[in-house]
Amino acid sequence: MNDMRYAVVSLIVSFLVVWIGTRHFLPVLHKLNFGQAIREEGPKSHQKKSGTPTMGGLVIQLGILVAMIIFAFVVGQRVFFPLISMIAFGTIGFIDDFIKVTKKHNLGLRAWQKLAMQFVAAAAIAWHAGTDAVIGTTMIIPFSGATVDFGLWFYPFTFIAVVAMTNAVNLSDGLDGLCAGVTAFATTFFMIVAVMFKRPESAAFGGAVVGACLGFLRWNSNPADIFMGDTGSMALGAAVIVSAIMLHRQLFVLIAGLIYVAEALSVVMQVVYFKATHGKRIFKMTPIHHHFELSGWKETRVVAVFWIVTIFCVCIAFLAM
Repeated sequence: MNDMRYAVVSLIVSFLVVWIGTRHFLPVLHKLNFGQAIREEGPKSHQKKSGTPTMGGLVIQLGILVAMIIFAFVVGQRVFFPLISMIAFGTIGFIDDFIKVTKKHNLGLRAWQKLAMQFVAAAAIAWHAGTDAVIGTTMIIPFSGATVDFGLWFYPFTFIAVVAMTNAVNLSDGLDGLCAGVTAFATTFFMIVAVMFKRPESAAFGGAVVGACLGFLRWNSNPADIFMGDTGSMALGAAVIVSAIMLHRQLFVLIAGLIYVAEALSVVMQVVYFKATHGKRIFKMTPIHHHFELSGWKETRVVAVFWIVTIFCVCIAFLAM
């Protein structure tokens, strides 16, 4: 029961910090003229969003940080592993966003620069997890309940999982409320699992992530007053995958976070098919949420459907335990 209290209180704390903090952060962003530049090749309907304040992910991270500092005195220093992991990737996103808003275009860090920093952070996460006495190199296999020790294979697998998931979540941040909503639902799964298996640090961190996402939705739902930017989406991507790692359930991200997987796969499939066929496309535009937009779906409909799919996938993830 204490673990549930930790999760709920952490959720409430981060929710309030983000809700109130974003309200006061918005005027600052307007004053600094830190507006989002919209890519010209994107859907034409998105051009009206140009100039919307971005980097709201700073407040998301602040909300989670405040909750974790409070709970560090209650559940111990183990809360700092997911927190530092989140901040590391959030910092990469911040650098990317800062370049964009100061240069007034949608190109920030070069791909190799961003990947290089992600590789360093992911390697540190994989090493810490694998050598940690509680986490170790074991993973639970969905639908079987079997716990498998991957040994040395754990490190490259986790490294790839961290890089892939942070970028997949980043790709999902293309519509108002999409990333925050999907992440709130997906992380709820890991929060509840943490409560079930008496992992207070994971329960508190999961609650903080869910609360931060819900608090941010007040300002990010359509029509968005603010975008989280890479500062937020990359931080949340790290938060999701590290939550899974701490519970030995990396593979469950493929189920609870199916929307992330679909977003990333659509991009990969589009690029491979485009090159193989010398210019033909599978989708009208990727990530796949743009395909549905160009197929006539309203933005709010795409977001609602993706939320519903995530809720369904979370239910499947519970059945897979």
